[in-house]
Formats: sequence, structure tokens, C-alpha cells
Amino acid sequence: MFDIWIPLTLLAACMQAWRNAFQKHLSQHVSITGVTLARFFWAWPVSILYVFMLYRLWPAPLPTLSPLFMLTVIAAALSQIAATALMVSLFQQRNYAAGVGLAKSEALLAAILGVLIFGATIQPLGWCGVTIGAIALWLMRGTVPGEASLRPLLTGLASGLCFALTSLWVREASQLQPDLPFLHAAGWVLTLTIGVQWVTLVGWLIWRDRPTLATLWRRPLDSSRVSLTSLGASIGWFTAMSLQDVALVKTLGQVEVLVTLLIAHFWFREPVTQRDQLGLVLIVLGAICVMWQ
Repeated sequence: MFDIWIPLTLLAACMQAWRNAFQKHLSQHVSITGVTLARFFWAWPVSILYVFMLYRLWPAPLPTLSPLFMLTVIAAALSQIAATALMVSLFQQRNYAAGVGLAKSEALLAAILGVLIFGATIQPLGWCGVTIGAIALWLMRGTVPGEASLRPLLTGLASGLCFALTSLWVREASQLQPDLPFLHAAGWVLTLTIGVQWVTLVGWLIWRDRPTLATLWRRPLDSSRVSLTSLGASIGWFTAMSLQDVALVKTLGQVEVLVTLLIAHFWFREPVTQRDQLGLVLIVLGAICVMWQ
């Protein structure tokens, strides 16, 4: 059962690459908040159905909704909203492949935060991977000196930090349900997290930007494929992280950058500079070092 997290992570990485591509496409027609909501808009009802089917197939106890568990879920939900909004903003500053690459600082930051806050340990080879990843981010910061190159780097680091915190809190929430099978624990964390995100973003748009809601409703294909690929990725990530340390899951998930390069070249027809290509390769190399520590 230990090795189940590997195919789950690979599936999640592929689904996430496509979700990011669909988000970039949708960002040409909808505001950043609207694109962020599209990630959860159709995913919540499907996630509820997913949990219902789990209980039909494998009966299990209901979760214990303790205050600590709910606070952890809420923290993960809000952190993921911020991370997604920052990444969509990053797509507007850099091309698709470079934007995803900068946001993938998540794995390196998750490793560092895991050591500093969550009691994880990293071996010397792992720290070598962190250093390689830092070099990759420096390469991908942009080619124009000054603020124009610094802004995408800071946006990418902020997005990666929020994604890293999301992953660590998701794992913590799953660990707070020791009486549930790993599929059920991950499923509940997934559904409750998406529920918080759905209520928060829909409430915000009803209050401040109703036309964006109407636009999402009029573009069901664009919004649904963002939601469904996002849900598929989240099921993979949440379940894998309930079985394995976040740093290992997220570093293996760096294979996403390879799918990203293919999508950028064949779908968006975007040029990927040699600096960005080298940066993406170094991100993968750094991930392998952390994975094999």
C-alpha cells in the first residue's frame, strides 16, 4: 500500500498540468477571481459524490469534526485560494511554462517548512536539491533587470509558499482522522476544503462582482474542464499526501513540468527560452535529489 502514493502523484501531476493550461486559457476571458473560482465551481458537487461512493463501496465511520481539524481545513482552503490567484496573475506576467515553473517552488518551500515547522528531516542530498531549485528560480526570474524581472519571481515564490502551506495543512488534517481509511480521510479533507473555497469565492463574487459569475455560467465548457481536472489532481494529491510526506509527494510531482513544456509548445505555441528550459530541467533535477535523499 505504501507505493500507491507514486501512481497517485503522477496522475495528479498530469491532471494539474492540464488544469493550469485550462486556467491560463480561461484567464483571457475572466478575471483572476473568476478563474480561481472555476477551479472549485463544479468540483464541489462532484467531490461530494466521490465521498458518497467511497462510503457505498467501503463503509467507514464518519469523521471527527474537531475545532483543530476544521481550523486546519479552513487554513488549507484559504491558502489554496491565494496560491491559485497568485499563479493566475503569474500567467499574465510570464508565459505558461515559465509561470508554472516558478510556482513549482512549492516543493522546495514545502521541504524547508516541513523541517522548520512540521518536524520533517532532509538529508544532505535533499538540501542539494533545494539549492539546485533555488538556482533554477534565479534563472527563470526574467531577462529584464530591475522590477520587471523581480515581480514574476516574487509572485512565483508567493504562489509556491501558499501552495506549500496548503499541502502541509492538508496532510495535517488527514492525520487528524486516524480512525478513517486513508481514502476516506483524504476524501473528507478534499470535500470540506473545496466547500470552504466555494462558499468563500461565490459569496465574494455575489457581493462584489456578479458579472464574473454570469460569465462563468455562460462558459460551462471552460469552467467545467478547469474544475474537473482540478478535482482529479486534488484527489491524487490529497490521497498521496495522506500516505507520504509532503516533500516527497511534491518533489515527485515535479514531473508536471515536463507535461507543461509539451502543452506550452503544442497547444499555446509559446516559445520557451533557453533560460526557462534550463530552469525547468534544474527543477526536475532538484526534485530527484530531494526524492532520493
